[in-house]
Amino acid sequence: MILKQLYLGCLAQASYLIGDEMTKTATIVDPRRDVDSYVQEASALGLSIKHIILTHFHADFASGHLELQSKTGASIYFGAAADAEFPFQPLHDGDVIDMGDVKLQTMETPGHTMESISILVLDHDHDIHNPIAVLTGDCLFIGDVGRPDLASSPGTPATTLATKLYQSVQRLMQLPDSTILYPGHGAGSLCGKALASETYSTIGQQRITNPMVQKMSCEEFLSLVTRDQPEAPPYFSYDSSFNSHKHVTLDETVKRALKPLTADEMLQLQRGGAQVVDTREADAYQAGHVLGSTHIPLSGKYATYCGMVLDPTKPIVIVADPDHEQEAIIRLGRIGFDNAVGYVDGGIAHVSPKNIGTANSFTCRELGEKTEQNAKSLLLLDVRMPGEFKQGRLANSMLIPLHQLHKRYDEVPKDTCIAIYCRTGHRSSVAQSILEQHGIYNTANMEGGLEQWQAEGRTICTE
Repeated sequence: MILKQLYLGCLAQASYLIGDEMTKTATIVDPRRDVDSYVQEASALGLSIKHIILTHFHADFASGHLELQSKTGASIYFGAAADAEFPFQPLHDGDVIDMGDVKLQTMETPGHTMESISILVLDHDHDIHNPIAVLTGDCLFIGDVGRPDLASSPGTPATTLATKLYQSVQRLMQLPDSTILYPGHGAGSLCGKALASETYSTIGQQRITNPMVQKMSCEEFLSLVTRDQPEAPPYFSYDSSFNSHKHVTLDETVKRALKPLTADEMLQLQRGGAQVVDTREADAYQAGHVLGSTHIPLSGKYATYCGMVLDPTKPIVIVADPDHEQEAIIRLGRIGFDNAVGYVDGGIAHVSPKNIGTANSFTCRELGEKTEQNAKSLLLLDVRMPGEFKQGRLANSMLIPLHQLHKRYDEVPKDTCIAIYCRTGHRSSVAQSILEQHGIYNTANMEGGLEQWQAEGRTICTE
């Protein structure tokens, strides 16, 4: 048996390659959309990809099942409760994909979504009562469980899904302590609220350390799992639908979008409603950027932040450092945003100065000095999630989560200096560009965010 976790940090997302050395076949579980790495990995191991399993319709990224099938001819599998536009093989509880020495057995584990499944990994020396590993998708995480509200609807309320999630988790915890637990996400994903930084564990370890799998009634579980869930970004519902429909492959999207545009063409598209996305680092954006552009640096959680603040129905024009244009387009494609129409050839060097703006920033030291001198002259704007805000913040801060800023910008005063901060400085720079779009220019981004603030020995408020 070969079992490899392929983890993508910027999406906090795990996919898996399972290989059978006897038959030289492989299964990919929960592939992301840029699938060449799976094909290359399987080839390097002398394996042929025959099966593609999706544990559910993902909401936080675009799955690569159609892309991988087009490159390999492999069969696509979903849980039997799935409803999709494309052909797939349904997996019912107990169904087995026989790879040879390696066998993959289905456990239906609804709750995060109705069609959610987990995959028991067995070999010829093991049976369902003693699996080597279990791939739990978004049902059971390290330190947490999946959230039951993402797929809720008038027909399937969150409490119904939460009850099914409780039953699924209890069933998973009947597996032996030695069973290796491989989840679909790690810390940083919004598919749960308290995911650990580890990317794998065992059932036994979770039995001890995971507060959501302790002995409790269904009512107690429902109270815990529905409490303080972060608001889902708007692109989650878009991606969930995207993954259940036919769509063009990422290769086709990149080929169409990798189109050089002149500065004038970019400005014309912008006037027509296109979104200009500046993917450079904060210092480059601050030194000069296209007025009205949205700054989302590639060095951060680029795809996630794009999903939070961009409109998937409107064209996107990319501004990038040389040779990074394709990366920006591919990473947009990872969340199903296939609406990029080109990139500014040569960057903003040829854009008229009248269409160029600048932005300010504070170091932590500078911000600390200004708040000590005259705190009333500054508004501190925190653009993190409410749960992060509760754990620690700068004193007297105002909270508007980044994904809400387009709708709540009018709560930000225009007659005072605004210091924007987040955890690392990435989201706050995105927020700075959004406020500029709404005519608020008196802003400064706190460089390095709260991580840098605390690294310099400065205190935060936890009350």
